[in-house]
Amino acid sequence: MALLSFLGAIRQVTGSCYLIESRDGVRVLLECGMHQGRRQEEDSNRAPFPFEPAGLDAVIISHAHLDHSGLLPRLVAAGYRGPIFATQPCCELMELMLLDSAHIQEKDAEWESTWRMRQGKPPVKPLYTTKDTEKALALRHPLPYGKPHEVAKGVRVTYHDAGHILGSAIVELEVQDQQLTRRLVFSGDLGNSCSPLMCDPATLDRADLVLLESTYGDRDHRNNGETLDELAAILQQAHQDGGNVLIPSFAVGRTQDLLYYLGRFYQEGRLPQQVVFLDSPMAIRANAIYARYHAQFDRAHQAEIEARHVRRAEDWLPILRCTPTPDESMAINRIKSGAIIIAGSGMCNGGRIVHHFKHNFWRSDCHLVFPGFQARGTLGRAIVDGATTAKVLHQRIAVKAQVHTLGGFSAHAGQSQLLDWISHFSQRPELYLVHGELEKMQALQQALHERLQWAAHIPEPGQQVAL
Repeated sequence: MALLSFLGAIRQVTGSCYLIESRDGVRVLLECGMHQGRRQEEDSNRAPFPFEPAGLDAVIISHAHLDHSGLLPRLVAAGYRGPIFATQPCCELMELMLLDSAHIQEKDAEWESTWRMRQGKPPVKPLYTTKDTEKALALRHPLPYGKPHEVAKGVRVTYHDAGHILGSAIVELEVQDQQLTRRLVFSGDLGNSCSPLMCDPATLDRADLVLLESTYGDRDHRNNGETLDELAAILQQAHQDGGNVLIPSFAVGRTQDLLYYLGRFYQEGRLPQQVVFLDSPMAIRANAIYARYHAQFDRAHQAEIEARHVRRAEDWLPILRCTPTPDESMAINRIKSGAIIIAGSGMCNGGRIVHHFKHNFWRSDCHLVFPGFQARGTLGRAIVDGATTAKVLHQRIAVKAQVHTLGGFSAHAGQSQLLDWISHFSQRPELYLVHGELEKMQALQQALHERLQWAAHIPEPGQQVAL
């Protein structure tokens, strides 16, 4: 029978990667994600692939976040020349994110090489280059939602809306293996049904094997209305305290949600700040892509946006100021109060947010708002866990800012939503939990057993199972 190998995002959140091999010799890679978080996890991005890239027939990507697509340029540099399938919006967002990632890889390698050469050590090479990325992007093949497509001999894929970010997909794979057809469903990252703009995740009812994400397998998110009230209260308190509000945010997905909510606050007279800075070139470009695909928003928000004749984020939130250039970004730090600063990266392990930390983070009137999950090993996780100092741009700085975590803004489904999604499968397929820290997986495994009387497996890294 066909084999499924668990190669990434196994007992951890990032690095999504699964290999499907048929007895007819067809090999399809599902996801090619980057490991993010601890240094040793990120170092694994340089390890040899546990398969021969040139021997793959196709690559299937669920959505554009780097933990699902971030190693595609390296895969191509290692010899892959076949098609890369994704939805049309995902293809556009991948171009944005992968080119940005390549630029970071090149700059980081250049900086580290300078220091190493001063110590008499050899220079380092970037994980991949812009040229590698351009070659990978040339292999993209966009597919629509809901229409089966043969991606390799005997393998058909159908994408269904996952409701996570624009273009995100649940992946349904039909694998024909010597007259036997088996159906594998990968949830991808399932969206939070309370998220603005995105549709609720599609439900499926047939599969032989399901891979289910478990990022928030241990808990439900806070009620959306309560979360918005909490954010409004934080903004009001920051206004009274006289400091700035820093929001580390993922450029694709989370930022667009935040801008939607801040725009609504502005229109309701609940936004006391004088200006909102979007200090992320990638997020600014992502806004334009979201605007082009507004027809894929859920109907209620689509109607609201169209009724107000919104064409740009600035139309929805008039006090928004986008700062694409480094000079514009640095100028923000002359403002000591009354500003909301949204900047990347989402887990604070780089990007412009760390520069704003340097100028604000030691001030007790500053409010630092985390609107989503912080992976282990990241600066964001250390701060959420109560660090009193943090190393920022090679300086040890006191964390005096007031820290807030708003789990209700997560773009991932919570435990009850995961249970509801899986309950739609009628024949109880074999179930494997992926994309989660081990304790989150174990909590979801127990909930599946207690509430649905459903056994779920937690695979080992490198484990193979028959389809």
